[in-house]
Amino acid sequence: MTQPATFGGRPPTPAPGVPTPELRVARFRSHARRLVWSALVVVVVAGVAGFFYGNLPEPFRNWMLLTAAAVAILLLGLLPFLAWWSHTWTITTRRVIERRGIVVPRRRELTHVRGYSIQVKRGPLQRMWGAGTLVLSNGVEEPMRLTNIPSVELVHESLVDQVEVNQILAHRELPIPPAAPQP
Repeated sequence: MTQPATFGGRPPTPAPGVPTPELRVARFRSHARRLVWSALVVVVVAGVAGFFYGNLPEPFRNWMLLTAAAVAILLLGLLPFLAWWSHTWTITTRRVIERRGIVVPRRRELTHVRGYSIQVKRGPLQRMWGAGTLVLSNGVEEPMRLTNIPSVELVHESLVDQVEVNQILAHRELPIPPAAPQP
């Protein structure tokens, strides 16, 4: 049996009876533009600490300056970066997985087989950057929000494709009910 023809770049559906492995389609984080302020804080704090090191009035010491600079860089530079780095979304051929958390990791999943609605929200700045927010709602659980996703149209299209293929596979593998006896 040959593979079914695909239209418009849709993923091919496997032949009936063939096991379908779970493959990763995409893994991404929110848009990195929110880290601009953190990077500016790190640059400014490093410049100020370098300028004032060794030039402080008598009651202040250099270790005080370096401690204040380290605390500012930790709180305003490193923690926002780690929060951004630890929040990922993964799209596989079977589900959408959201992972977040540094110390206490949390994981949330939404399967394609059950189906869900996809809503795209884009503000003016998000449109300028090509980003957007996707809201995935299956009507039962709390909606999953994928905020500030880069290339939101591409992610939206891949989610639609995965839901479509999984719906086809789920309906194809259902057992055929026995026919009612004819009188």
